[in-house]
Amino acid sequence: MRQSSFSRTLIIATMFLLVLAGCNSTYTPKPRGYYKLDLPEHAYQKFDSAGFPYTFEYPVYGRISRDSTFFEEQPENPYWINIDIPSLGGRIYISYNEIGGKARYKVKNAKGEYVDSIGVNQFDKLLNGSYALSFKHSYKASAIEDSVFTSPNGISGVFFRIGGNTATANQFLLSDSVKHFLRGALYFDATPNEDSLKPVNSFLKQDLVHLVNTLRWK
Repeated sequence: MRQSSFSRTLIIATMFLLVLAGCNSTYTPKPRGYYKLDLPEHAYQKFDSAGFPYTFEYPVYGRISRDSTFFEEQPENPYWINIDIPSLGGRIYISYNEIGGKARYKVKNAKGEYVDSIGVNQFDKLLNGSYALSFKHSYKASAIEDSVFTSPNGISGVFFRIGGNTATANQFLLSDSVKHFLRGALYFDATPNEDSLKPVNSFLKQDLVHLVNTLRWK
């Protein structure tokens, strides 16, 4: 009995010493890991629907949808569409306005209520509005870069890169400043996190660039 008790005491003492030795060791935290994404191969198909004033190429793993609402607002015309990327939880919002065409604006009435008002789409207002939509993320953004470009099809535009934990990291606009004005924005159905979304953002940015470079007006 005494030998058994001595053995248990020795084992407990040894474990205690090992714990103390472990506490004195240097702890090195591991970097946070994220799930590995299986990204598909880049491949494209053409969007060329009858009656639409534009055409472009979009990913084969994307699908076109036309919702009755657009960011909880009523689309101004039937040419506002979404490109859903269900496998990556992303959505590209596409809005289109005809310069010189009818526009709907929100104005305050005498009671202080916002009501719809019909006006005319002017290029400078559409351009300023597009910039305002991109820069509204500035309170969370670490940086916002706007790059002016001309596509291979001779269409002028601006690409917006928004850094930080924002709801969107990539947006763009395209226009001929006379008739057509198109805007696009990539969003994800996930909590904004720049680090975890970086791989898929980089992947889909290539698809956005392809869309921009293949867009044509009708």
